[in-house]
Amino acid sequence: MKHTIIAAALALGFASAANAAGEAKNIIFFLGDGMGPSTITASRIFKYGEDGSLTMDKLERTARVKTYSYDAQTTDSAPSMAAYMTGVKMANEVISMTSETVATSPSKDANGNLTVDNCASTNGKSVPTILELAKAKGKAVGSITTTELTHATPAATFSHICNRNAQYAIAAQAVPGGAGYNSALGDGVDVLMGGGRNHFTPYDAATNKTGRADGRNLLTELAAKGYTVAATKAEMNAAANGKKFIGLYSSRSHLEYELDRTATPPVGEGANQPSLAEMTVKAMDLLSQNSNGYFLMVEGGRIDHALHGTNAKRALTDTIAFDDAIKAALDKAKLTDPTLANTLIVVTADHDHTLAFNGYGKRGNPILDINRDYKTGQPSKDADGNTYTTLVFGNGPNRPNTRNSVDSATALSDNYLQETGVKLSSETHGGGDVKLFATGAGAKTFKGTIDNTKVFTLLKSAFGF
Repeated sequence: MKHTIIAAALALGFASAANAAGEAKNIIFFLGDGMGPSTITASRIFKYGEDGSLTMDKLERTARVKTYSYDAQTTDSAPSMAAYMTGVKMANEVISMTSETVATSPSKDANGNLTVDNCASTNGKSVPTILELAKAKGKAVGSITTTELTHATPAATFSHICNRNAQYAIAAQAVPGGAGYNSALGDGVDVLMGGGRNHFTPYDAATNKTGRADGRNLLTELAAKGYTVAATKAEMNAAANGKKFIGLYSSRSHLEYELDRTATPPVGEGANQPSLAEMTVKAMDLLSQNSNGYFLMVEGGRIDHALHGTNAKRALTDTIAFDDAIKAALDKAKLTDPTLANTLIVVTADHDHTLAFNGYGKRGNPILDINRDYKTGQPSKDADGNTYTTLVFGNGPNRPNTRNSVDSATALSDNYLQETGVKLSSETHGGGDVKLFATGAGAKTFKGTIDNTKVFTLLKSAFGF
C-alpha cells in the first residue's frame, strides 16, 4: 500500500513537471536594471508606504537569483542579462558569447567615437538567445528599453559582441540583410524601442556628431525592409498592426528619467517620449498579431543610471514607472487571457547596487528624508551630532571630508545626491542576490535560490523548447 502511495505521488510529480513545460504561448521578461532588494523596498515605501505593495510584490511566485559573472563577483549588465537570455556565464562586458570570450576593447572610429568592434573571429562564438529561439519557432519577438537600444540589456537579446561598447556594430546586427546582420534573427526583430538614434544614423558634423562613421542610415534600411520607423510617442501610437516596428525616441543617448519626462515642462526630449508602460502596451499590441505567440523583453534601464549617480529620487521614480509597466502588461494580458494560462510574466534585475538603509527610521518618515528616530520622532544624529539621510550608498562621488548636517529641504530635492561610504567617481554595482517574481503559465518553476543561467532554462522550458 505504502509503495502504491509513493508511486502515485511520484507519478503526480512527474505529471506536474510535464505540465510545466510548454505552457507559455507568450513570455514577457521584465528587467529592472540595477533594481536590487533595497531599491525595491525603498520604492515601495516611497510610493505606497511600509505596508503597501508594488505590483511586482503581488506576483505569487518568487526566487532569489545569483548574479556573478564568469570572471567577477560583481557583474556588469552585459554578462548578467546575457546569462538570462542564453544560459551561459560570460566575462564582464561580453554580450551573448561563449564563456572563453575575451572582452576586447573597442577602438575609436574616424570621428573619435569609441564604439568600433574589435572582436576577432577567433575570440569565442555566439550562443543563441531565448529571443532567437522564439523567432526560429515562428513567434514574434520584441525588445524595448528606456536606455539606448544598443545598450547592454537590450543588446543581449538580439546581438553577439565581445564588448558592450561596440554600439554601432550592435545596431548593425539588427538590420535584416545588411552588413553585419545577425542572421539568427531570421527576418528581423518584430518590435524594437529605446533611445540612441545616433547609432543608427550617419555622422553629421553639425547635427549628429556621434552618428555612424560608415555613413549608413540603418533606419532607412529598416524602412526598406518593411519596418515602421517612429521618433515620438505620437508616431508610436499611430503605428498600424501587421508591420515590424522600431521606435527610437531620443536623438542621442537614453530616454529621459521619468522624473524629468513628466516634469512641467518636460526636460529635453521628454515631451515627445512615451512612458515605459505605454511602450509595453503598444509592443504587446503589435506582437500579439502573431498567432504563434511572442517573446517580449522590457527594461527599466534608467534605474541603474540614477543609482550610479547616487540620486535616489530618480532611481525610485524610475522603479515606480517600471512597476507601472508591469501592471499595464498584466492588465493588457488579462483582457484576452484572464488567468494567464498562456502567458508567463517574469520580473527580475540583472544586479544589485550599494544602496542601503541607514539608522532606525520612524515608520511613516519619508524614505528620501533625513532619518528620524522611531522612538522620539526627532532627527537622528551621527557621532558628531549631525543629521543624516535614511538612504545612503556604500560608494560613490558624494563623500565629504567632514560631514555636516543635512536638512529636509535639501534631502528631498530632485537633485540631491546621497552620501557615500567610499569615495569613487561613480557608484558601483553590488554583488548581492536579486529578487525574481513570476506569474502565469509555467511560473511555478521559479523558486528557491537559483543562478541567473537557470532562468534561461526555465524560460525555454516554459516555451517547450
